Amino acid sequence: MTTTLEQLNNAEASAFIAALHGIYEHSPWIPERAAAQRPFRNLTALKLALQKVVADASRAEQLGLIRAHPELAGKAAIAGELTAESTGEQARAGLNMCSPEEFATLQKLNADYNARFGFPFILAVKGPTGAGLTRQQIIATFTRRLRNQPEDELREALRQIGRIAEMRLNDLTGHKPALGATVMQWAEEIGAMSEDEGALTCTYLTDTHRRTADQIAHWMREAGMHVHIDAVGNVVGRYLSTDPQAKTLLTGSHYDTVRNGGKYDGREGILLAIAAVKHMNERGETLPFHFEVIGFSEEEGVRFKSTFLGSNAVTGQFDLNLLDLQDRDGITMRDAITQAGHDVAAIPKIARDPSDILGYVEVHIEQGPVLLNRDLPVGIVTSIAGSSRYLVDLKGVASHAGTTPMNMRKDAGAAAAEIILYVEQRCSQDQHASLVGTVGQLQVPRGSTNVIPGACQLSLDIRAARDDVRLAAVADILAKINEICERRSVDAKIEETVSAPAAPCAPWLMQQLAAATERAGIPPFELASGAGHDAMAIARMTDVCMLFTRCGNGGISHNPLETMTADDAEVSGQILLDFLRSFKAKA
Repeated sequence: MTTTLEQLNNAEASAFIAALHGIYEHSPWIPERAAAQRPFRNLTALKLALQKVVADASRAEQLGLIRAHPELAGKAAIAGELTAESTGEQARAGLNMCSPEEFATLQKLNADYNARFGFPFILAVKGPTGAGLTRQQIIATFTRRLRNQPEDELREALRQIGRIAEMRLNDLTGHKPALGATVMQWAEEIGAMSEDEGALTCTYLTDTHRRTADQIAHWMREAGMHVHIDAVGNVVGRYLSTDPQAKTLLTGSHYDTVRNGGKYDGREGILLAIAAVKHMNERGETLPFHFEVIGFSEEEGVRFKSTFLGSNAVTGQFDLNLLDLQDRDGITMRDAITQAGHDVAAIPKIARDPSDILGYVEVHIEQGPVLLNRDLPVGIVTSIAGSSRYLVDLKGVASHAGTTPMNMRKDAGAAAAEIILYVEQRCSQDQHASLVGTVGQLQVPRGSTNVIPGACQLSLDIRAARDDVRLAAVADILAKINEICERRSVDAKIEETVSAPAAPCAPWLMQQLAAATERAGIPPFELASGAGHDAMAIARMTDVCMLFTRCGNGGISHNPLETMTADDAEVSGQILLDFLRSFKAKA
């Protein structure tokens, strides 16, 4: 028998606490403190209220909560002393059927973990979908997290407790995140298509890419959309309004990946929009505007080293000179498009008429830890960071490491080291949190242990949500490079490789996203995007906005560990549906 939110809102405080007694292990103080905040607008608001009680608790209370949880396949499980909830969860993951080797491994991990952190390892073993992790996945996660720093691991343990509580609340109230579960299942299906065995790689117009496009098109048709794949490989689905003269609201993201990438980067925004359309279509619901979902063919730029091919074609900004670019096998982009059955001459016709477009909304996994650290399932993007990228070639003098006095060296490696530290210092001290600087490549060509580096090459990547902030940092960094090199008698050649302006999101669209977020029971939270997105390209044609979904595993993305939950995808889907149903065009 399920318990309704109405019953929880209207119950006596003691009854409310009793109803939630199994949500947090042996910790009735959590529902006790949340009871005073009733009534809750919806289940999401209740979940967030409980999580905030935990976040606001003292360190001693938090440690007590963690220590109230049993070890995985530990002594309490063997003795049958777990709570009913923990018993069912560990059984769902098959921890009651460990082989002797698996059991021995878990016992060793439990002992090592307790010795390092002083509390038991906590993991929501039902996993991101609620279907349950495998024993192999549990052991791999256990092993990886054993390497965490203590403070980071304490926060992760509390997050895992929050996830366990979320799924227990779902069971208590009979809530099933249907939209989110659909997205997670679809992501698994196309995530199994890859160019590389054992890793997800889907690059532009390969066989894997084309199979993925066909599957997305199939789901679009099943959802009730008019579908085609255009001349650059964009998968386009239109959910038509009953008004043939209606204008079009766009959404979408990319379905290509980096090499050995994650399952949700880009793809969440496509799959969630299809699931939302399917939900409306099954209920006979239409919109007063056409709703177009675009699976952009290329955002990452892996195969031909050129990004935003699909979204640039939609805005009429596709550079036809790119057709002569070659991949690592010598195949030109022109040939790849032709071999895929598309007509390069039709590319200019992809461009949309801006006067027909109402705006653009993109849902995307955050690819960072901001929402995770704030215990929020979603956030509203304020701006997509602009980027300045450079290659820096330093030339000093290679000389003997033992015979050259320290004050007579022209050390390109030492100059590079000083530059790297200054980039970190300059971007850390700025009051604008969105400013970041990275040296992601560093080489000492023909370097040797006993030779002072005569040459060094490094990359610079400076990003910020505001162009004035980014350009000010770039000016300071370039000036510092010149000062360092002059002082060290090292020559510097600096080549700019990328200069992309920031793409601010439109306030009128952000306000509508914020209203839908608040109606979902979540306090609207704004954050900048440090990563690039197709919305940057579309912003040259129309107003844009973005909704971020929380990213798990510490915010890791472009990595097989990239993850989100069905519940967070569900929240994003409900917000998107509300946004569509309530959408008001710009006056």
